[in-house]
Amino acid sequence: MPWDCLFILLILKEIPTALLLLLRLVRESVLFAVISLAANKLRTLLSLLGITIGIFAIILVYSIVDSLEKNIRDSVSQLGDNVVYIQKWPWGGGGEYAWWKYLNRPVPLKNESELLRKRSQYAENIAFGSSLNGATAKFESNSTSGIDVLGTTFEYAQIWDFELTEGRYFTELEMSAGRPYCIIGADIAEGLFPNRERCVGERITIEGQKLTVIGVFEKVGQSLVGQSYDRQVLVPFTFVRTVVNTDRNDQNLIMVSAKPGVPLDQLKDELTGIMRSLRRLRPGADDDFALNDPSLIKNQLDSLFGVLGIVGTVIGGFSILVGGFGIANIMFVSVRERTNEIGIQKALGAKNFMVLFQFLTESVVLCLIGGIMGLLLVALGAYAATKAFDFEIALSVSNVFVGIGLSALIGLVSGFVPAWMAARLNPVDAIRMNA
Repeated sequence: MPWDCLFILLILKEIPTALLLLLRLVRESVLFAVISLAANKLRTLLSLLGITIGIFAIILVYSIVDSLEKNIRDSVSQLGDNVVYIQKWPWGGGGEYAWWKYLNRPVPLKNESELLRKRSQYAENIAFGSSLNGATAKFESNSTSGIDVLGTTFEYAQIWDFELTEGRYFTELEMSAGRPYCIIGADIAEGLFPNRERCVGERITIEGQKLTVIGVFEKVGQSLVGQSYDRQVLVPFTFVRTVVNTDRNDQNLIMVSAKPGVPLDQLKDELTGIMRSLRRLRPGADDDFALNDPSLIKNQLDSLFGVLGIVGTVIGGFSILVGGFGIANIMFVSVRERTNEIGIQKALGAKNFMVLFQFLTESVVLCLIGGIMGLLLVALGAYAATKAFDFEIALSVSNVFVGIGLSALIGLVSGFVPAWMAARLNPVDAIRMNA
């Protein structure tokens, strides 16, 4: 036991010395690398361009894909994780979209939502909605076109999460009576009332119908997949029925939210049975309705962005490969120019691994500088694109680490063979070579 303790103490005593030697080797190698790079500024600059462009290309692709994925997933999340949408048209899926099978399907109806509410045991809230797309809203001499008018029932607010900057939501009596009231989106409010701080109480005209504004949705920005309230007008369903034939409107939908603890698949199974019963479908007959939920889109997004990630890696990989060849070529030239210096170092006692480490450090430092420059270009490009196209492209911390890690890896791979050749040089032959 005493001998074991003594052996451990000796090892612990040697660790600080070895660590100091390693740190000294790293410091000297980095210093040699900086001196060498500074001595050949033009060559260094040309070498950096390859790595800079390569890192810029691959990290820019990653950043665009990540930002696009985040925006789309945020939009999908607005649809609700526990909500099922009963509609005529399915949201699609892999393979061919058989639109001809869905064309003659009946649309969901208001009375079906009421029967679902009576029969369903797993549904917490059920709301019915019917849309009018591409309408025009007018107020005095101002008008805003291309808006969506959604007529819905009172339970809509219990399913959808939204905020109002001013005004209020409908009362249940106002909804059931079909009062000519509306809640408008932020873009519509800006277009119709550009110089007013408040627009609640004003009367606007949509499709020849007068509506009193009782609320304004909070601005949420453009949604890529989900629903944006900025250009939407919310009205009671019984009112929208006066301007839309809701018995034939393809935009009809029934929104069903699950009770707490009820899995969405369980709710969908129940809704399938009830809807088939309401529409008196025979056993074995295909459903003439679609049960849509955000998981359908999320599954497609996983596949889509998986493919985009692979494509981005391949595109950026070619740029990285070209940059790596450039670094390897420069390192071969550097070894040849400094052959005499290597011979002197080895004659004075420098070990092979020290020479190897010195040239590898030079290669890695060169690539890291190029990688950092590439990341700076990505950050500037992302900022400019965000300002120009109103689409946020962010350089994430993970992508920064990916860029730095790739740069270091390229430096190690590209510089290993030249460094290994330098380490294997015979000191006498190396000194004679440039004598």
